[in-house]
Amino acid sequence: MLDLLMLTLLIINLIWLLFDGLFSTQAFKSILDSISPDFIAAYTPVHNNFVLYDLAFVIVFLTEFCVRWVAAVVRKTYVRWYFFPFIHWYDLIGCIPLGGARIFRFLRIFSIFYRLQKYQIIDLRNSALYRFTLFYYDVLVEELSDRIVVKVLTDAQKDIAAGSPLIDDISKQVLATRLPILTQWLSSIMVHIGESIEHNNHGESVRNHVQKSVGKAVRGNAQVSTLKILPVLGTTIEKTLEQSVTDIVTQSIINLLKDITPDKIDDFVEHGLGRFSNEDHMLDQEVLIIVNECLELVKQHVSQQRWKDSFSSQNSSPDS
Repeated sequence: MLDLLMLTLLIINLIWLLFDGLFSTQAFKSILDSISPDFIAAYTPVHNNFVLYDLAFVIVFLTEFCVRWVAAVVRKTYVRWYFFPFIHWYDLIGCIPLGGARIFRFLRIFSIFYRLQKYQIIDLRNSALYRFTLFYYDVLVEELSDRIVVKVLTDAQKDIAAGSPLIDDISKQVLATRLPILTQWLSSIMVHIGESIEHNNHGESVRNHVQKSVGKAVRGNAQVSTLKILPVLGTTIEKTLEQSVTDIVTQSIINLLKDITPDKIDDFVEHGLGRFSNEDHMLDQEVLIIVNECLELVKQHVSQQRWKDSFSSQNSSPDS
């Protein structure tokens, strides 16, 4: 209720300030004189002593400011007790009874409306003015942010086109610092896969696939096929050999995966992938082209003015 009372007094004071400012002009006086000459004679003493009348509003505003300051200290709204006047500086400056400082009283309207909305005394979200303001605020923010993002991405593309060592920087500054964690994670994944294949239930599908692949390779081998010539024992020997080879291959894969340690992965990256990345410049160029094309797609997506779609949908809706 206090905010509603202060809002009413503030509106009255602002209207009065506007009227008194216009009263200082000869053109406005001429209009009033044509309407009511007696009113000019009656209001002229008030205009000449307007500062004294305005002090009455200033006292009320300062009192309300002090009450809210004390309430903020009691509720511990801010970390320090003296933060309140700095955060609500416009309220304090607006209480100065000078022409240039009075304009800050207009900002009090927004702070009061904010508190009324915050404590659900009023609901401005369903008002046409709120929707209008929010829509064009979103338009302004979207247009500014889109242009900033497009500018940043364009500068990044120029750096890439100029031969920016992006891949080397990523390898040295991003991947290299996290390589121990990545190798440890990759090693644990490999060990987990090996244990899963070794498990009686979880690795059955992998073992079956290895068995089929090895069996097909064994049966297609010319030397093994000659075993079928042997009567009776030929088929048995072939199946035994196929099963043995399958078990050996499966166990070799399991041992290989379980034996991979972070040190071995580091050695592989250093002597394998590292050498390949340094020697093959074509791969670097291809990666940079991919990054550039991705940035171009991002720019096209960002440049889309989505507020136009929203504006079209609002105009086409039955409620509009």
